[in-house]
Amino acid sequence: MSVRTTVAVAATATALLCLAAVPAATASEPERGRLFLTVSGAQNTWIRGVQLTCPDAGGHHPHAAAACADLQRAKGEPDALAGEGHLCTREYDPVTATVEGDWNGRPLVWHKTYPNACGLDAATGAVFRF
Repeated sequence: MSVRTTVAVAATATALLCLAAVPAATASEPERGRLFLTVSGAQNTWIRGVQLTCPDAGGHHPHAAAACADLQRAKGEPDALAGEGHLCTREYDPVTATVEGDWNGRPLVWHKTYPNACGLDAATGAVFRF
């Protein structure tokens, strides 16, 4: 075997070992998500949206770090968000919140309508606070 062949075999073996080690390293990393969040008013009279990238707290979300922490605790499940539970009026002015993207490698599509913006904020905390 020539020196050139030996070097090529060694480089290939090293690359394959590095690739095999990647799943073990990523399994211990925190959950990751790239989400597009929207909130819209009754009958889509208005809509706003923002991108949230976790755990880097990236995107354009004004409370990204808190939103990522809340989603991390909820394991990426918007229905499992603890929220803040503050009191709201019973005014009926519905808002719909949506999430589309991926969390920890799995697709995430979710939407829910709340009686008003205060109800959304109380149920979801920092996630939809933009």
